[in-house]
Amino acid sequence: MCIKILPEPTNITCNKLNLAFNYQQSMKKDKILVIGACGQIGVELTLALRKMYGEGNVIASDLREEHELLRGTGPYVSLDVMNKEMLHVLVIRHNITQVYLLAAILSATGEKNPLLAWHINMASLLNVLDIAKEEGLDKVYWPSSIAVFGPNSPKEDTEQHTIIEPTTIYGISKFAGERWCEYYNHRYNVDVRSLRYPGLISYKSAPGGGTTDYAVEIFHEALEEKSYKCFLREDTYLPMMYMPDAIRATIELMESDASKISVRAGYNLASMSFSPKEIAAEIKKHIPDFTISYEPDYRQAIADGWPGSINDELARKDWGWNHEYDLPKMVEDMLTNLPAQLAK
Repeated sequence: MCIKILPEPTNITCNKLNLAFNYQQSMKKDKILVIGACGQIGVELTLALRKMYGEGNVIASDLREEHELLRGTGPYVSLDVMNKEMLHVLVIRHNITQVYLLAAILSATGEKNPLLAWHINMASLLNVLDIAKEEGLDKVYWPSSIAVFGPNSPKEDTEQHTIIEPTTIYGISKFAGERWCEYYNHRYNVDVRSLRYPGLISYKSAPGGGTTDYAVEIFHEALEEKSYKCFLREDTYLPMMYMPDAIRATIELMESDASKISVRAGYNLASMSFSPKEIAAEIKKHIPDFTISYEPDYRQAIADGWPGSINDELARKDWGWNHEYDLPKMVEDMLTNLPAQLAK
């Protein structure tokens, strides 16, 4: 047998190899897939990512028809995230490096069909995590929620690590999802990141069936009817966030160096807490003849199990999170921008 001895690499050879590797790395472009892009978060997040990464590098996907705000801004595909094979082919075909999984059945809708909510919320996440492991994706984003907390969690200034005993199927699925995210990170080194969103408020996209939806509906009714019938009690305090803050928090988390991320389940995230009575009073400053009435329904029991305020000290410490909008600033911005949106 003849064995050929290769020469030791010279410094010049090593330098050439390093230059070639660095060039290859510099030429690599992130290709992002947003699943659930037509939802409340997905529309604005997709638009923000396209500004950062380029229109052609962010693929929006959903089961429903493309949202009007996304039309003409970049590629769109119809995708059922429950079809793992179809999802896997899409990831490979488009050289996807990051996935944002936003598809889910939310709290109020989930209580109407718990088994369906569990199936969709869990299977979609496991499909994405498994493909991320197999294909070595750079990053995965999956949103959690304050719904992971329950009646036995501290009601005020709820900390990152505390009693978590959710009572809704949405909260149960989010808590289970957090554990799966941690598992795939620790076991398979999947770089998955998550935020526990509070209630989100936006003038661009409609809410998707959550218990905090009143805080969006109230603006529409105030402008169109000058009155609103709230499905929660007037003194129900819940953590809330204006969508620009939520989008910025999501991107800042995903853009942070992996060494700064100490939580692989879901970071607590906060900006403001208010009651229906307080937001109505703030709206009344701009629309003096606005009135509100209260007729609590099944969503009141869901809200009663959630915290009134959140401690997000760890997010602020780890990756520098800081909110911009408080209640007065948010209300003013909503009432300034929503009329034009309603006129479309």
